[in-house]
Order: sequence, then structure tokens, then C-alpha cells
Amino acid sequence: MQLSIALDLPTAEENLALVSKLSQYDDLWMKVGFRSYIRDGRPFIGAIKAINPHFRIFLDLKLYDIPNTMADAAEEIAAIGVDMFNIHASAGEIAMRTVMARLNKQQQRPLVLAVTALTSFDEKGFSAIYGKGIDEKAVQFAKMSYENGLDGVVCSTFESRAIKEVTSGDFLTLCPGIRPFGEDAGDQQRIATLERAKIEMVDFPVIGRPIYQDPDPAGKVAQILPLL
Repeated sequence: MQLSIALDLPTAEENLALVSKLSQYDDLWMKVGFRSYIRDGRPFIGAIKAINPHFRIFLDLKLYDIPNTMADAAEEIAAIGVDMFNIHASAGEIAMRTVMARLNKQQQRPLVLAVTALTSFDEKGFSAIYGKGIDEKAVQFAKMSYENGLDGVVCSTFESRAIKEVTSGDFLTLCPGIRPFGEDAGDQQRIATLERAKIEMVDFPVIGRPIYQDPDPAGKVAQILPLL
């Protein structure tokens, strides 16, 4: 497993202070989401890399639009130099193929993941929109993503193993909602401990609040890394 840190603090300064506290760890991924990217933009990515050029960037923007617009955006994301980004699986097969066809023309491209079911959904809310339960639809979305050339999916820990069984052991699963030692769930519905994530063969556990709300974020990461 490779640890991804969610940079979800209210200001760029606070997020970069957190990144600086973790600068001794070369193998971390930094997850930059809507809030941070809309507010702080491309310079924020450069500022993270300036703190530690070994940090890899996951740009969590969840693209969802018509296929050509998504492919245009994917090219712009690749030009930023991030290492991974995501789209919504529900954008469909044509969108997936269009994005990957455009990116595969490049000499080097970022990893592309598809969001299956947001971890804030419960069964009732998800079924009202997608017409099927989370487990069934997440696996269906993952299989579609795999068949159309994506590198992996964003899912909950509880779907990770089933997804690998219908795709490949090398098909990546990135899982938000990880509470490494059973911390408070917050606004997530489907959370899991780090121990459970390992059992379920998660590739990228995403951890935010348990690290950045800790008085000693670097110490918390030091506790987490040996468990990966």
C-alpha cells in the first residue's frame, strides 16, 4: 500500500505547513481536491513539489462531462505534471476511451482512476440515483473501467477485493474514508481501519483528518507507515 494524504485544510498555508511537517517521508502521495485546487490552482502543485520533489500528486477533481471536454481537461491535467487524477465512472465507456486515447498519445501520462461510488453515499441514497446497490454497481463500474483501459478505481475498502477479482490484481484501488486506528467517521458512511484496508488489498489508503487533526502529524504518519 502507498499512503495518500488528503490536503483538505482551509488555506494553502495550512496545507503547505502540513506538507512541510511530512517532508521527511519521500514515498507519500498528496491528494489535492476541489477546494484546494479551485482556491490555490497550479502554483499550489508546484509549492508541494518544492517542499519535497519526491512527493507524488493525486489531483482529485472527478471529471464528469461530455467525452471530448473530459479528454481536453485530461490533457491539461497531464500538462501540469501530476501523477494521478480521476474521472467519474458514470461518465461512461465512450468518455473513458476518449480520455485514454488522448493520454496514451503522450510519452508519459498520469495514472487515471474512475470513481465508482462516493464514500459519502449510503445504500438508500446510492440506489435512488443509480438503481442498484453500492456493491453491485461499484464492481460493474470497475469492470467497465478496466475494460476501457483505466488504471484503477476510487472505491470504498469494502469493494476493493471484489473489484480485483473481476479485473486484475494489478488494477489499482484507491480508498478514501480510512480511519487507521478506528477514529471518528466524520461525513463518511463507509469507513475502514488500516488493518481492514490491508486485508481487502487496497493499493492507496487515503487518510486526512486522522493525520492533519493530530497534534503531531509526522508522528501519526510514522505510526501508519509500518502497517502498510
